[in-house]
Formats: sequence, C-alpha cells, structure tokens
Amino acid sequence: MFLGEFEYRLDEKGRVPLPPRFRQFFKDGVIVAPSPEKCLAIYTVAEWKKVADSITGGGLSHSKLRKIQRALFGSASPTEFDSQGRITIPSTLRVYASLGGDVVVVGTNNYLELWDKAAWEIEKADDLAEAWQILESLELH
Repeated sequence: MFLGEFEYRLDEKGRVPLPPRFRQFFKDGVIVAPSPEKCLAIYTVAEWKKVADSITGGGLSHSKLRKIQRALFGSASPTEFDSQGRITIPSTLRVYASLGGDVVVVGTNNYLELWDKAAWEIEKADDLAEAWQILESLELH
C-alpha cells in the first residue's frame, strides 16, 4: 500500500528518487504513464498488468480500445532504479506533466503519482474538499 506525499527535486537529466520504503515493491520494474490529471502514474509491473487487463478486457469497441491503447500504452515507459534509487522520467512525460524542478510523489494506495509541486498543491486542496463530501455521502463514519 502506497501512502503519503514526498517532496523531491527532478534533476537536469529527468531523474527523481522514489521513497526508499516503496522501492522494494518495484523489484520487477517500474512503469511510468500519463494520468488524466496531468500528472504521471507510477506502477509496479504487477499493477500495470492489472490496468492493462482491465482495459483490454473491458468490452470497449475496437476503435475506442485502439485510442486508449495508443494514448496510454504508447505513452507509457518502463524504467528501472539507478544506484541512487532514482528513476528517469522520459522528456515526453516530463513535458506532459509540466515537471521541472520541485516535484511531489504521492501515494494513492496501489500506485504512485508524480506531480509538479505547484500543481499538486492546487489539486490537493481541491481533492480534500471534494473527498470529504464523497466520504460523507458513503456514510463510512
């Protein structure tokens, strides 16, 4: 389970560390993919396979499936840790998510998200307000 938020700095080569306590879960590799919110999703290989299976087995029409496959799988990138626990984010994904200097790695239960720090602060404020309303409607507490 991935929890918490962690601030880092993306270096000039597009490398960013992932929190040390999470690295063990990525021993089979790391998949970085675009997310609809203009951040990046960072998956374990096992979780990525679940995403792929749910998309390809979801009963979409062939034309819709092709669009999703090109948009998601065509933009996704496998990567590995270097000796300092960093992964390299391809330039196309850095541009997509507007990543430059300060970034935030956010745990979202079964995957991580990588955000530009300023964009994360805005998203976080919006999400918190809305999340409490959603939880109240579910009557979980």
